[in-house]
Amino acid sequence: MPRGTVVLHVSRPPSFLDRHEGQTICSVARSIARLKDFDYAGPHDRVRLDAGSLFFVPDDTLLRRDADALGIREVKDLYGGIVPFPFVQTKAVSHGLIDPAAARPEGWSLAFAERIEDVVLPGFTAFTRDEARRGARSLLEQGTIRAKQPRAAGGNGQHTLASVREADALLAQLDEDELTTHGLVLELHLDGVTTLSLGRVTLDDTTIAYHGRQRMTRDNSGHCVYGGSDLTCVRGGWSALEARPLAPAAKTAVRQARVYDDAMSEYGVVASRRNYDVGQGADSSGRSRSGVFEASWRVGGATPAEVAALEVFARDSSIDVVHVSSVETYGADIAPPDDAVVHFHGVDSDAGPVLRYSLVRGTSRRDR
Repeated sequence: MPRGTVVLHVSRPPSFLDRHEGQTICSVARSIARLKDFDYAGPHDRVRLDAGSLFFVPDDTLLRRDADALGIREVKDLYGGIVPFPFVQTKAVSHGLIDPAAARPEGWSLAFAERIEDVVLPGFTAFTRDEARRGARSLLEQGTIRAKQPRAAGGNGQHTLASVREADALLAQLDEDELTTHGLVLELHLDGVTTLSLGRVTLDDTTIAYHGRQRMTRDNSGHCVYGGSDLTCVRGGWSALEARPLAPAAKTAVRQARVYDDAMSEYGVVASRRNYDVGQGADSSGRSRSGVFEASWRVGGATPAEVAALEVFARDSSIDVVHVSSVETYGADIAPPDDAVVHFHGVDSDAGPVLRYSLVRGTSRRDR
């Protein structure tokens, strides 16, 4: 009997595992299995009953009821996170309501919204058309705003609104059931945005934290999409990261991410992987702003870099800092660096030719 087995929990159709995102999750799960000295068995529904202890790598944040059904109880059971309600999986959780009496889904925490108010951009989450209209008009007094569909990812489902007329036109198009169930996020729009990645990851007895920046690239259709993240990872949690010499922008982002992360206790979130996107740019008046855009408790674009850092730390206990990148690039005539770990290199059925890899760019030891 094996010591244990790493398995996937896939909420999307089986064909997902053939695409670049699915193949990258499989690659990450294999690396985690090596780190834990476990077997790797793919999707959990194919696993033998004698596979020993199971460690899950889900493709999405799990709801508590689903985690309970799988026997997932604690941080040690998965690479990802568990939340109590569906809206906590989405961007909807990142802003408060227009007023305390506003419509909200079951389980909504006013205390959480109060705790994060100063570390997110000015904004609201609305679950009715009237409240969305009120929120939009209030925010438009401060400048251009951005409307976000909470469940959309990769910059999709977002609209920039510069007037009440534009806001009303968008709101008129929204599906009532979608709005009531999942809400709409409205926040100040930033120009010249830099998106910083902040995170904390725990695997067995090792905890790391990181800061870094996201990169954008052009996909095979010429659209601007996520192109990867460049991270600086340290042993330890948020305190270890804050102890590092950080540029002012990074220091602000780390503080904001930590406040948001601490506030998640209001929802009882259980997560071994905690990732926060912090946007920094200028609003319509030219004022510099910084705020948490969203949180992720599932395998994401930065995960290949996170796991690469965990592997370096596991190999050499004297290393305290790892500089590492995850890269997503598009096109037929591209090749990875010789020392990269390739997660996908081929033709995706939807995206076309794609290359995804992680690359360790440098390390620092205690004696330096």
